[in-house]
Formats: sequence, structure tokens, C-alpha cells
Amino acid sequence: MTFDPKIKKTEEEWREQLSEEEYHVLRQKGTERPYTGEYWDFKGEGEYSCRACGAKLFDSTAKFDSGCGWPSFFESHKDTIQYDQDNTHGMHRIEVMCKACGGHLGHVFNDAPQTPTGMRYCINSASIQFKDKGE
Repeated sequence: MTFDPKIKKTEEEWREQLSEEEYHVLRQKGTERPYTGEYWDFKGEGEYSCRACGAKLFDSTAKFDSGCGWPSFFESHKDTIQYDQDNTHGMHRIEVMCKACGGHLGHVFNDAPQTPTGMRYCINSASIQFKDKGE
């Protein structure tokens, strides 16, 4: 499944804007190692947005400790996420991407019965940025 994101830049423009790790995750569908990202254990109150385009994606009230080593959320902001099948690496997963720019965020799993939705959005820290509630 393909989609047409609203924000379009050349790969050269993305490379200029993003760090090497951010580019690898957001544009090349990479994954950071567990327990290494900036937000995996972060507890601030506020919003998480796409690091590439600034689109608001998740609220801190939906963040929970899933024990997986990546930031986990049980829901996203409405109409901000694009979903696609990901059958790479011998697995069947659902990839989540920023609907505004097409940046790869991570994957979503239906394996969190302890949450209100039962869902676990497993997100790379390199793909998001946090804005404090007070800012």
C-alpha cells in the first residue's frame, strides 16, 4: 500500500534537515536499538510530534512502560498516522508512519491488554520530538 504524503522533499533535503540517525529511521525505515533512545524511559508531560515535519502524533497521557525498550503509546492523535503492512525480516507487522510527511515511526501491535485500547505503538525516539506541556 502506498500513500501520498502532504509534505514532500527530496532525499537530499531530508538529509540536510535530519541527523544521520534520524534520516536512517525516518526515511530508510531503520530501528534504533532498544533502551538507547532519548524517550524510551522519559516521563515528561506534553506532546510528541514528528521530528521530520512537526505534526502532532502522541500525547504523554497515552505513553506507558511496555518493557520493550522503545517509547510506547496506547493511542495516537486522530488522523495523524498512516498504517502499512510490513513483512520484512520474516515477521508480519503493521508499520506506522507520519501521515503528513511519510516518515517511518515504528510499528503498532495488539499486545497491550493492560491499556485502554489494547494497542502498543512502539516508536523510535529518533522519529519523534517532545514538547513540554508548559511551553
